[in-house]
Amino acid sequence: MKRITCVIAICVIAAGISVAKAAAKNSQARLDGAMSGTIPAGTAITMANWQQYRSFMPDGMAALFEGKYFWKMPPGVRIEIGPTVIHPLPKNYLAATEKYGQAHVVELPDGGLTLDNYRGGIPFPNAAEPHKGWKILANIWYRYIPHLAVETYGSGCAIDRTLSYNCQAYSWVKRQLSYNTDPNAPVETAGPNARYFTEWFMELEPEQVRYTAYLTVNYADPTRPEEQYAFLPALRRYQPISTLARCAETGGMDATSEDFHNGFDSNLTELNVEYMAHRKIIALIDAQLPTAEFPADVDMPLGWPKPKWGNWQVRDVDVLGIKKIPSKAAGYCYGRRIMYADSFFASPLWEEMDDKHLRPWKILALFPLKVEIPEVGIVNTAPFENEIFWDIQSNHASFNIDPSLGRPYYVNEQAPREYHDDTRYTTPAGLNMIMR
Repeated sequence: MKRITCVIAICVIAAGISVAKAAAKNSQARLDGAMSGTIPAGTAITMANWQQYRSFMPDGMAALFEGKYFWKMPPGVRIEIGPTVIHPLPKNYLAATEKYGQAHVVELPDGGLTLDNYRGGIPFPNAAEPHKGWKILANIWYRYIPHLAVETYGSGCAIDRTLSYNCQAYSWVKRQLSYNTDPNAPVETAGPNARYFTEWFMELEPEQVRYTAYLTVNYADPTRPEEQYAFLPALRRYQPISTLARCAETGGMDATSEDFHNGFDSNLTELNVEYMAHRKIIALIDAQLPTAEFPADVDMPLGWPKPKWGNWQVRDVDVLGIKKIPSKAAGYCYGRRIMYADSFFASPLWEEMDDKHLRPWKILALFPLKVEIPEVGIVNTAPFENEIFWDIQSNHASFNIDPSLGRPYYVNEQAPREYHDDTRYTTPAGLNMIMR
């Protein structure tokens, strides 16, 4: 009997040693993966081990783990790594790149840059010096987007230092008018007034701001400034917005007009862009957005995505340092924007903004959805996503979900007929139709 007990004990000890060895081997494999330039699928990043994977984090994310600011990672944070999934770029978009060839950089008298000979697709498919950073930013500006995207119900919640929050709901219609590559997409008439894309945005809730709406118009000529208009329900008419208001934070949230268009809406011709690095970071791609009201399904107080949102991926990114050229810098809101943009589908995944004195000011995380475009395929630039702003100077934050609460969204011909009305959704006069 004693002998049997001893054998069992030895077996138990041996099993324990085996499990310990397996755990150590698995831990070492994950560490080796981090050292070799990737993180194995199945890895879980937590507060206990995050420093092993620091090299895969944007600086702002590492700062949230370090607890440097008021906003910090919740103790139970868990980032689960899955395989890196690449959705091919649309065939027509790539065909346009091949057909029209590479655009040309043109130096402007004020020190800015513009591009010539762009007609569709990727402007600079093999971006290289000189002006490599600016060329990559141009690729981001002209990334693939569907010619029509409709959000019927999105939500945004603002959080202050007391962790009190208030929320709003909105709808938007985004339309690309020039350089379309989608099948059967309308084409804007070429000329000095040709528009590149428009964004129409209207408040739905709370009731006191309902019907307040905005329209931005970007032109095919990149040297032409973006135009902005607002519809004020009390006046029942629209009015233009001064370009001096581009740095104003909108609707109690932390985004400015410069942060629209899914993380970047500035004038290319007024920017100096430093190419800082090509590296790998972890990013939440193909996210499954929460269908419950905020703050359900997020880790508070940071508002960080819970594992149920889906697996994170290791992505190749281009890191850009973006500033206004000296002749345009006076009065500008940001001293520098550091952008981590996906190297494959050319869209921002993470950003860090400094104030005029180059002190850290805001952190922006972007979690894009995968959307299947009819006759095109799955893309990550639809542009439906979650965005989180953390203002680390005023201890304020904003949390936006598009779409929210499982509400419908549409792309291209999926959209009901009313959303195809060009006048209503792409012109200032269309704003006056809102309350009719």
